[in-house]
Amino acid sequence: MIVVSGTFELGHASVETARAAMAEMAEDTRGEKGCITYAFFQSIESPTTFRVFEEWESDGALKAHFDAPHMKEFRAKLGSLEILSRDVKRYVVSETTGL
Repeated sequence: MIVVSGTFELGHASVETARAAMAEMAEDTRGEKGCITYAFFQSIESPTTFRVFEEWESDGALKAHFDAPHMKEFRAKLGSLEILSRDVKRYVVSETTGL
């Protein structure tokens, strides 16, 4: 399994536009083949900080996601926003267990 997790710090004026774009992106992405989980979360401590969390069946599924039309649209929308920082990482998971 591939996990993608990270944060975006936005300028205050970009928050509402980002929320709408992220909600649309998440809905579109969850229908993709190989997508297990895809969601954005807004921080309750810092409302301009958003976390993305994704789980994918394979690298191939993640690569297909990067080429999806809605991903290109999302990137274009993000390009018009004030993004102060971005830190997103990819993790390869070999085992999962319940806690």
